[in-house]
Amino acid sequence: MRIIEHNYIDGRFVEPHGRELFDLHNPATGAVIGRVRLGDADDVDAAVAAAKRALPGMARTSKAERLQMLDALHSAMRAHVEELREAVLTEYGAPVSRSSWMADYAADTFVAAARTLADYPLQRKIGTARVVMTPVGVVGLITPWNSNAGFICNKLAYAIAAGCTAVIKPSEMSAMQTDVVLRALHEAGLPAGVYNVVNGSGADVGAAITAHPDVAKISFTGSTAVGKAIVQASAASLKRVTLELGGKSPTIILDDADLDAVIPGVIEAGFMNSGQACIAGTRVLVSEHRRADFEALLKAAIETRVKVGDPRDPATTVGPMVSQTQWERVQRYIRLGQQEGAHLLTGGEGRPDGLSGYFVRPTVFTDVSNDMKVAREEIFGPVLAILGYRDEDEAVAIANDTSYGLAAYVFGDPAHAERIAARIDSGRVVINGAAHEPLAPFGGMKQSGLGRENGPFGLEAYLEPKTLLGARAA
Repeated sequence: MRIIEHNYIDGRFVEPHGRELFDLHNPATGAVIGRVRLGDADDVDAAVAAAKRALPGMARTSKAERLQMLDALHSAMRAHVEELREAVLTEYGAPVSRSSWMADYAADTFVAAARTLADYPLQRKIGTARVVMTPVGVVGLITPWNSNAGFICNKLAYAIAAGCTAVIKPSEMSAMQTDVVLRALHEAGLPAGVYNVVNGSGADVGAAITAHPDVAKISFTGSTAVGKAIVQASAASLKRVTLELGGKSPTIILDDADLDAVIPGVIEAGFMNSGQACIAGTRVLVSEHRRADFEALLKAAIETRVKVGDPRDPATTVGPMVSQTQWERVQRYIRLGQQEGAHLLTGGEGRPDGLSGYFVRPTVFTDVSNDMKVAREEIFGPVLAILGYRDEDEAVAIANDTSYGLAAYVFGDPAHAERIAARIDSGRVVINGAAHEPLAPFGGMKQSGLGRENGPFGLEAYLEPKTLLGARAA
């Protein structure tokens, strides 16, 4: 039984003031494998004070100095990639291919931030004025359990690039990943107080960071409900806020798409990260006259190619849900879909045969209307809903008839798909399964969030423009 009993404040591993212990589980078995001691508001005060002390020095660093920091952070994380992959496998249960990607991504975020900073003008002349981009201040970074290490590193990378100092509240459910990241980043040797980490719950530590008067900005990734609470709590001190929230992403299959060719992409979009992804394409839209053929192909592919099971098995494509609570949530939605009148194409309630952890049967509903909860609410599990459309105008209308707007997917002739993509209200549209671009802005419209992360748009979220009038030219 492993006990994690430290925060990271002012360049040191320190014992939390909080006393509560939180159980850590192996989701593939349900067994308790460790505990983490949670911090409290006193720990947040200490972390913010350290970040505030470090801010003047960090804000004065040159671009070259920040690039050196990012390089050191990348090297340190790269040295711990295998250890991080093991923590993700054990604590989160992502299939081994996904766990490896997540570990690599955590290290590579520092490279992407460095590339962005290297090309970004921190000073520019606008008319007769000189505009200097200055760090926003102490930032609070709050990360989710479905990609904890990656979000810690990505948010911190852009905060460092901007010259900010940070207080990080990682998911308490991902304390083993956080521990690996902390030990790696400590080896990078950044000045004390530049980044600080407090393990704790959102209700205690997250709320304390959000309400703290010395925190100038919050960057949060998580649920829409919590995002709304953060906006309300941040209003008192007019904090800058970046929110990457939930999604219910449409996947549109156009009539000129090759159904056999698109099935793997539809499954990947819908079941990525075992369905625990805010960008998952869980609403699948296909024209009524092709729906029967598409459903037959999808059902056969899921039942023969999608393997649920041991995350360490290279053949596994869908791992367990992160917790018993999340497993029960997905089960409720599977029951609800049937109660609403949708029909099961494949899957259903319960665990796959022979598995005892937090595993879900990959499930697809058909005969779904867009007013059903399984079509409107984020389930966060391997559950898809197929909706028919009569023509492309209706397909676009259904895709846009949602309170979310984080991601969307379109399959078909590339030029045709691009025209449809332009009509979808979404922060990101993936055409024919295109690869991820780490320098492109990421974030959502509507209730999927505020602002953007990554690349120059993400960097600017941590910067404030200062106008100098009458100054000499830069």
